[in-house]
Amino acid sequence: MKIVEMRVHSIAIADPPLRSSYGLHAPYALRTILELKSEDGVTGISETHGGEAIAAGFEALRLRIVGRDAYRLAGELMPMIEGKPEGSSLDRSQTYQVPGENPLDASLRLYSAIEIACVDLIGKSVGKPACDILGGRVRDEVLFSAYLFYKHAGGGGVGADARGDEYGEGLTPEAMVKQAEQMIAKYGFRDIKLKAGVLDPEIEIETVRQLRAKFGAGVPLRIDPNCAWSVETSVHVGQSLAKELNGSGYLEDPAAGMDGMAQTREKLLAAGIRTPLASNVAVTSFADIPEAVRIGAVQIVLSDPHYWGGLQQMQHLGKVCRTFGLGLSMHSNTHLGVSLMAMTHAAAATPHLTFACDTHYPWQSEKDEVVAGGRVPIVDGCVRIPEKPGLGVELDYDQLARGRERYAKYPYRKRDDEAEMRKHVDPNWKRILSRW
Repeated sequence: MKIVEMRVHSIAIADPPLRSSYGLHAPYALRTILELKSEDGVTGISETHGGEAIAAGFEALRLRIVGRDAYRLAGELMPMIEGKPEGSSLDRSQTYQVPGENPLDASLRLYSAIEIACVDLIGKSVGKPACDILGGRVRDEVLFSAYLFYKHAGGGGVGADARGDEYGEGLTPEAMVKQAEQMIAKYGFRDIKLKAGVLDPEIEIETVRQLRAKFGAGVPLRIDPNCAWSVETSVHVGQSLAKELNGSGYLEDPAAGMDGMAQTREKLLAAGIRTPLASNVAVTSFADIPEAVRIGAVQIVLSDPHYWGGLQQMQHLGKVCRTFGLGLSMHSNTHLGVSLMAMTHAAAATPHLTFACDTHYPWQSEKDEVVAGGRVPIVDGCVRIPEKPGLGVELDYDQLARGRERYAKYPYRKRDDEAEMRKHVDPNWKRILSRW
């Protein structure tokens, strides 16, 4: 099945002023939609990070994609993701890089988008869902978690394109409990994740305690400060929240680097606390896993088809994690419905992925969705595999054109959370690890 056309769409979507240890989200996030069209007139699609660099990356690969067989293309491009990544572990790590802007994992993100579009194309050509093309689903629906962010007032966008502020300002424990109530009422989430590393750790500890008091022990909690804490502070938080994070919860990337994670784990175990540590920044490639296992730095790997090399690599990761006794979950970045469905199919075809997945999807607006028919439904906290071929979604080309128009109109070409902090919060702000 020959690919006869490749189309790359750079788009901008409104994003609320969410906070993390990286800084502040800009009014717009950037995404890229990839289309691969076959000689039979079928089009496979995928979604990945946006901006000039990744668009240029796709263009550089055009001659290696157009004219190739969609069944074979992922294999032919496999050298893009094989072997030990260049640079040191520190350089590769997302710990010190804004997600989606690390040049050392650019080839993985390019390959992932191409592989996902090929799987979508093949699925649509033979009339089978993507997860079944991958060897068969192990679940018909995939559980996602409520993803809470401390945030400033505003719903994203600017001027006449500004969006309503559905959740309001969230900079106190009480406001975060309300945010969780809204998300759970609307989407039925059964797990809660708090993006931390923003306020004083004592305030964030209190936020988790209030969430537990409100929702009870039956709702698993997790907290992710993106490496904003020292080992000492990480241990203090782990001790303070030992009860709240017990069960199916976890402490995610509290300290910077594998060494910081390993030291945190060792000190918590010495205090009799077995809360697992999860990571999507200390462990970002297969090459990182042996060291992570050797020193006990990570007990749960947070996967992502966009960063790990696509849908099939996710299945491989599941097998590796099971072999080494590691848990498996999935993290996310700002995304639309195409990406959400890729994540869903990846999780549906990976038996060992047993934790609720992260998703930023509740933070995005219907006005930006490029999936035909509108937003993908999340019901009882789950996304169901549709009885449609491929990823199960098609593009709304009018909406896609509006996304391209926003990209052309507004000046954002890469993610820079530090710049937004300096613009709106503190002119001297810089990301510091550890901050506390």
